Amino acid sequence: MNRREWLRATTASASLPLLTWEPAEAEAPPMVMTVLGPINPADLGTTLPHEHIILDTANPAIVSPERYDEEEVVDVVLPHLEVIRGLGCDALCDCTPAYLGRDPSLLARLSQATGLHILTNTGYYNAAGGKHLPDHARDESAERLAERWAEEWERGIAGSGIKPGFIKIGVDAGPLPGLSRKLVRATARTHLRTGLVIACHCGDGRAAREGIEILRAEGVDPSAFIWVHAQNEKDADLHAEAAGLGAWIEFDAIGPSSIEEHVSFVRRMKDRGQLGRVLLSHDAGWYQVGEPGGGPFRPYDTLFEQFLPALQDAGFSEGERTRLTVSNPAEAFSIRVRPAR
Repeated sequence: MNRREWLRATTASASLPLLTWEPAEAEAPPMVMTVLGPINPADLGTTLPHEHIILDTANPAIVSPERYDEEEVVDVVLPHLEVIRGLGCDALCDCTPAYLGRDPSLLARLSQATGLHILTNTGYYNAAGGKHLPDHARDESAERLAERWAEEWERGIAGSGIKPGFIKIGVDAGPLPGLSRKLVRATARTHLRTGLVIACHCGDGRAAREGIEILRAEGVDPSAFIWVHAQNEKDADLHAEAAGLGAWIEFDAIGPSSIEEHVSFVRRMKDRGQLGRVLLSHDAGWYQVGEPGGGPFRPYDTLFEQFLPALQDAGFSEGERTRLTVSNPAEAFSIRVRPAR
């Protein structure tokens, strides 16, 4: 049974109970792992699959929560989260990777304060020329990196007890260099061990295609792959090719100036019968460590205030809009492998 089939079976009834820890040999129902623990995919709700709460672009060797005042971050970010909660948002995936400001404990605090389901991630970011990659990632094997990431799933991140809900990596445009290919192989092995979906920042369509090829060679179904920033690739045939293999096509960077372009992207996917492989988000936020007051903050409300109404005006039904914002994210981030006890 593939990811789509078992999620349909699970979400057929919205009355399923919250997950319980059963013996390991029992078949595990799908779940979504949030920073506050596992939930039923049917309870995830309207989801923004690619946003950022905080970002620290300093040298990876010095990135640490000690570089910012958590209270100030909360004061800046919380109002923006409360706005989208009031607009009907139920969940947000924080895509800030390790060594770029990932802070699971901060996310848990914000989740508790707002009632939003928030997901964090494991994995490393090798885009932007690899300047945000920790030194050990250059020398360690794909298998060793996978062990590191799987350990965060099995034991929690940095002693916090908080588990990642997906894998996030970043690669530049193709052809992929050896280091990026190694990271993709590491995500494949992590996925096979944990069931976590792989969200890959791709520099272009060639990088996405190569990433999918590597995953398939490792025995991973493309339905476990999210092509992040797919809007940066203007060749719609490449979107259709990846979606045809089962990959998720994420059109993020939705903003007031990109409404028309993003509606066009989604319409082309609908015309090809591939609306069920589309994810939508802003790639917005974020409190920038090192800037006074965190610098300019890009809000998360455009999808609700402008983009969904634009889809409605373009003839997308309520069911299609719900599929894009509720059903697709629930399917994409669902996992079957249960955390270690």
